[in-house]
Amino acid sequence: MANISEETFRKLDNNDNLLSVYETIFDIIYNLIVVVDQRGYIRMINQRYCDFMKIKKEDAIGAHVTKVIENTRMHIVVKTGKEEIGDVQEIMGNKMIADRFPIFKDEKVIGAVGTVIFKDLAELDMYVKRVNNMEKEIEFFKKELKKALGTDDTFDRIIGVSDELQKSVNLAKRVSGTKSNVLLLGESGTGKGLFANAIHNASERAEYPLIKVNCAAIPPDLLESELFGYETGAFTGAQKGGKPGKFELAHKSTIFLDEIGDMPLNMQAKLLKVIQEKEIERIGGVKSKQVDIRIIAATNQNLEEMVRNKSFREDLYYRLNVVKIVIPPLRSRKNDIPLLVESVIKKLSKEMDKFVTEITPAAMECLQEHHWPGNIRELENVLERAFNILDKEARIEIKHLPPALMQKGKNSSSNSSYTLKQIIEEVEKNAIEKHLKETMGNKYQTSQRLGISRTSLYEKIERYGIQL
Repeated sequence: MANISEETFRKLDNNDNLLSVYETIFDIIYNLIVVVDQRGYIRMINQRYCDFMKIKKEDAIGAHVTKVIENTRMHIVVKTGKEEIGDVQEIMGNKMIADRFPIFKDEKVIGAVGTVIFKDLAELDMYVKRVNNMEKEIEFFKKELKKALGTDDTFDRIIGVSDELQKSVNLAKRVSGTKSNVLLLGESGTGKGLFANAIHNASERAEYPLIKVNCAAIPPDLLESELFGYETGAFTGAQKGGKPGKFELAHKSTIFLDEIGDMPLNMQAKLLKVIQEKEIERIGGVKSKQVDIRIIAATNQNLEEMVRNKSFREDLYYRLNVVKIVIPPLRSRKNDIPLLVESVIKKLSKEMDKFVTEITPAAMECLQEHHWPGNIRELENVLERAFNILDKEARIEIKHLPPALMQKGKNSSSNSSYTLKQIIEEVEKNAIEKHLKETMGNKYQTSQRLGISRTSLYEKIERYGIQL
């Protein structure tokens, strides 16, 4: 008899232990599992499968799979060599979801493994519902995170059907999917921040938060540390461990540089370097960091005139002015005022817990006659003031408006029977008729101009009795 070394015994012992571990895992795993050889005979089956079938494991092993498991296709899989995934198989009156996979060795099928994922369709339904609930929860928390970060704005939040506004919105939508820098021009209060949020949230960078910097609100001596960050000991008062700057935080995202016209010339030069070299260096640092950022800049100043006056760098202006979007002032799109008023009233009603349903035509006329130097922000403030002085009224009247606006509407009747809904419908009807006329009745072009679906356009045409 040949001598067996101690090392061989140790290997055999280790193999036995490993096999024992595998068998234990095979038996306690949740799924029902069976393994057959190339002829379809059962070589392994776990205890859960045996308990479900109410058979003994020793009776199943060695038997042909068709004699043990009803409606099985394991013997077919070893013949075809093709996997079968998500197949519905009825066993003992239960419709189960089964997967079957061939086992290959040296490119030949030597067997197959089958597993039951769900013991019945009710279990699958429960699992699907659980996954759906989890997806809803994830979506909810994503939305809440966006709200907390102030990045939940989309193009749907930009209210208005006027031609000027729609041109700006359509251009912003087209540029959203690109990596180009954007320059937003418009008076204070026109909604440049809303446009910036909408462009970012419609871009491929939307999974990262929009980083906002108001260049006019940060003192010039602090702006560099705010944008570039700093290392430990960079200056007196620098916090331990340093601090990342806004450019660093905006890596793979978008940085919104509001009031860019107020950026000092020395900082303009450093911003230009960031755009050109795509890297930043913290104050007090010795290493540069690569940054992948998209810049959306905004201002209410005339940058071209500033370039001529040497108060804004010409090279930076052309770097930022890749796509220029001009946002029209409210006074040039007064037909949008009823829609804006409706939107603001709904928002304030919810925020201030006051039930306000309408605004009188006389009060609306006052709003439409006003010049609105403060644009939409001023309109929101006027309506918020009206909410604060409302008593138990459910509608806003002339008396609730600021004195300057009340004077303009002193000859208006406050007893008109027109409601806010009727006024808005009239504006909507006029806008649809105008665009249909300009497009010679082309409903697709009209729906594109108005920013609505063709189905919605057809419904409105029928509702308002518009003649084509």
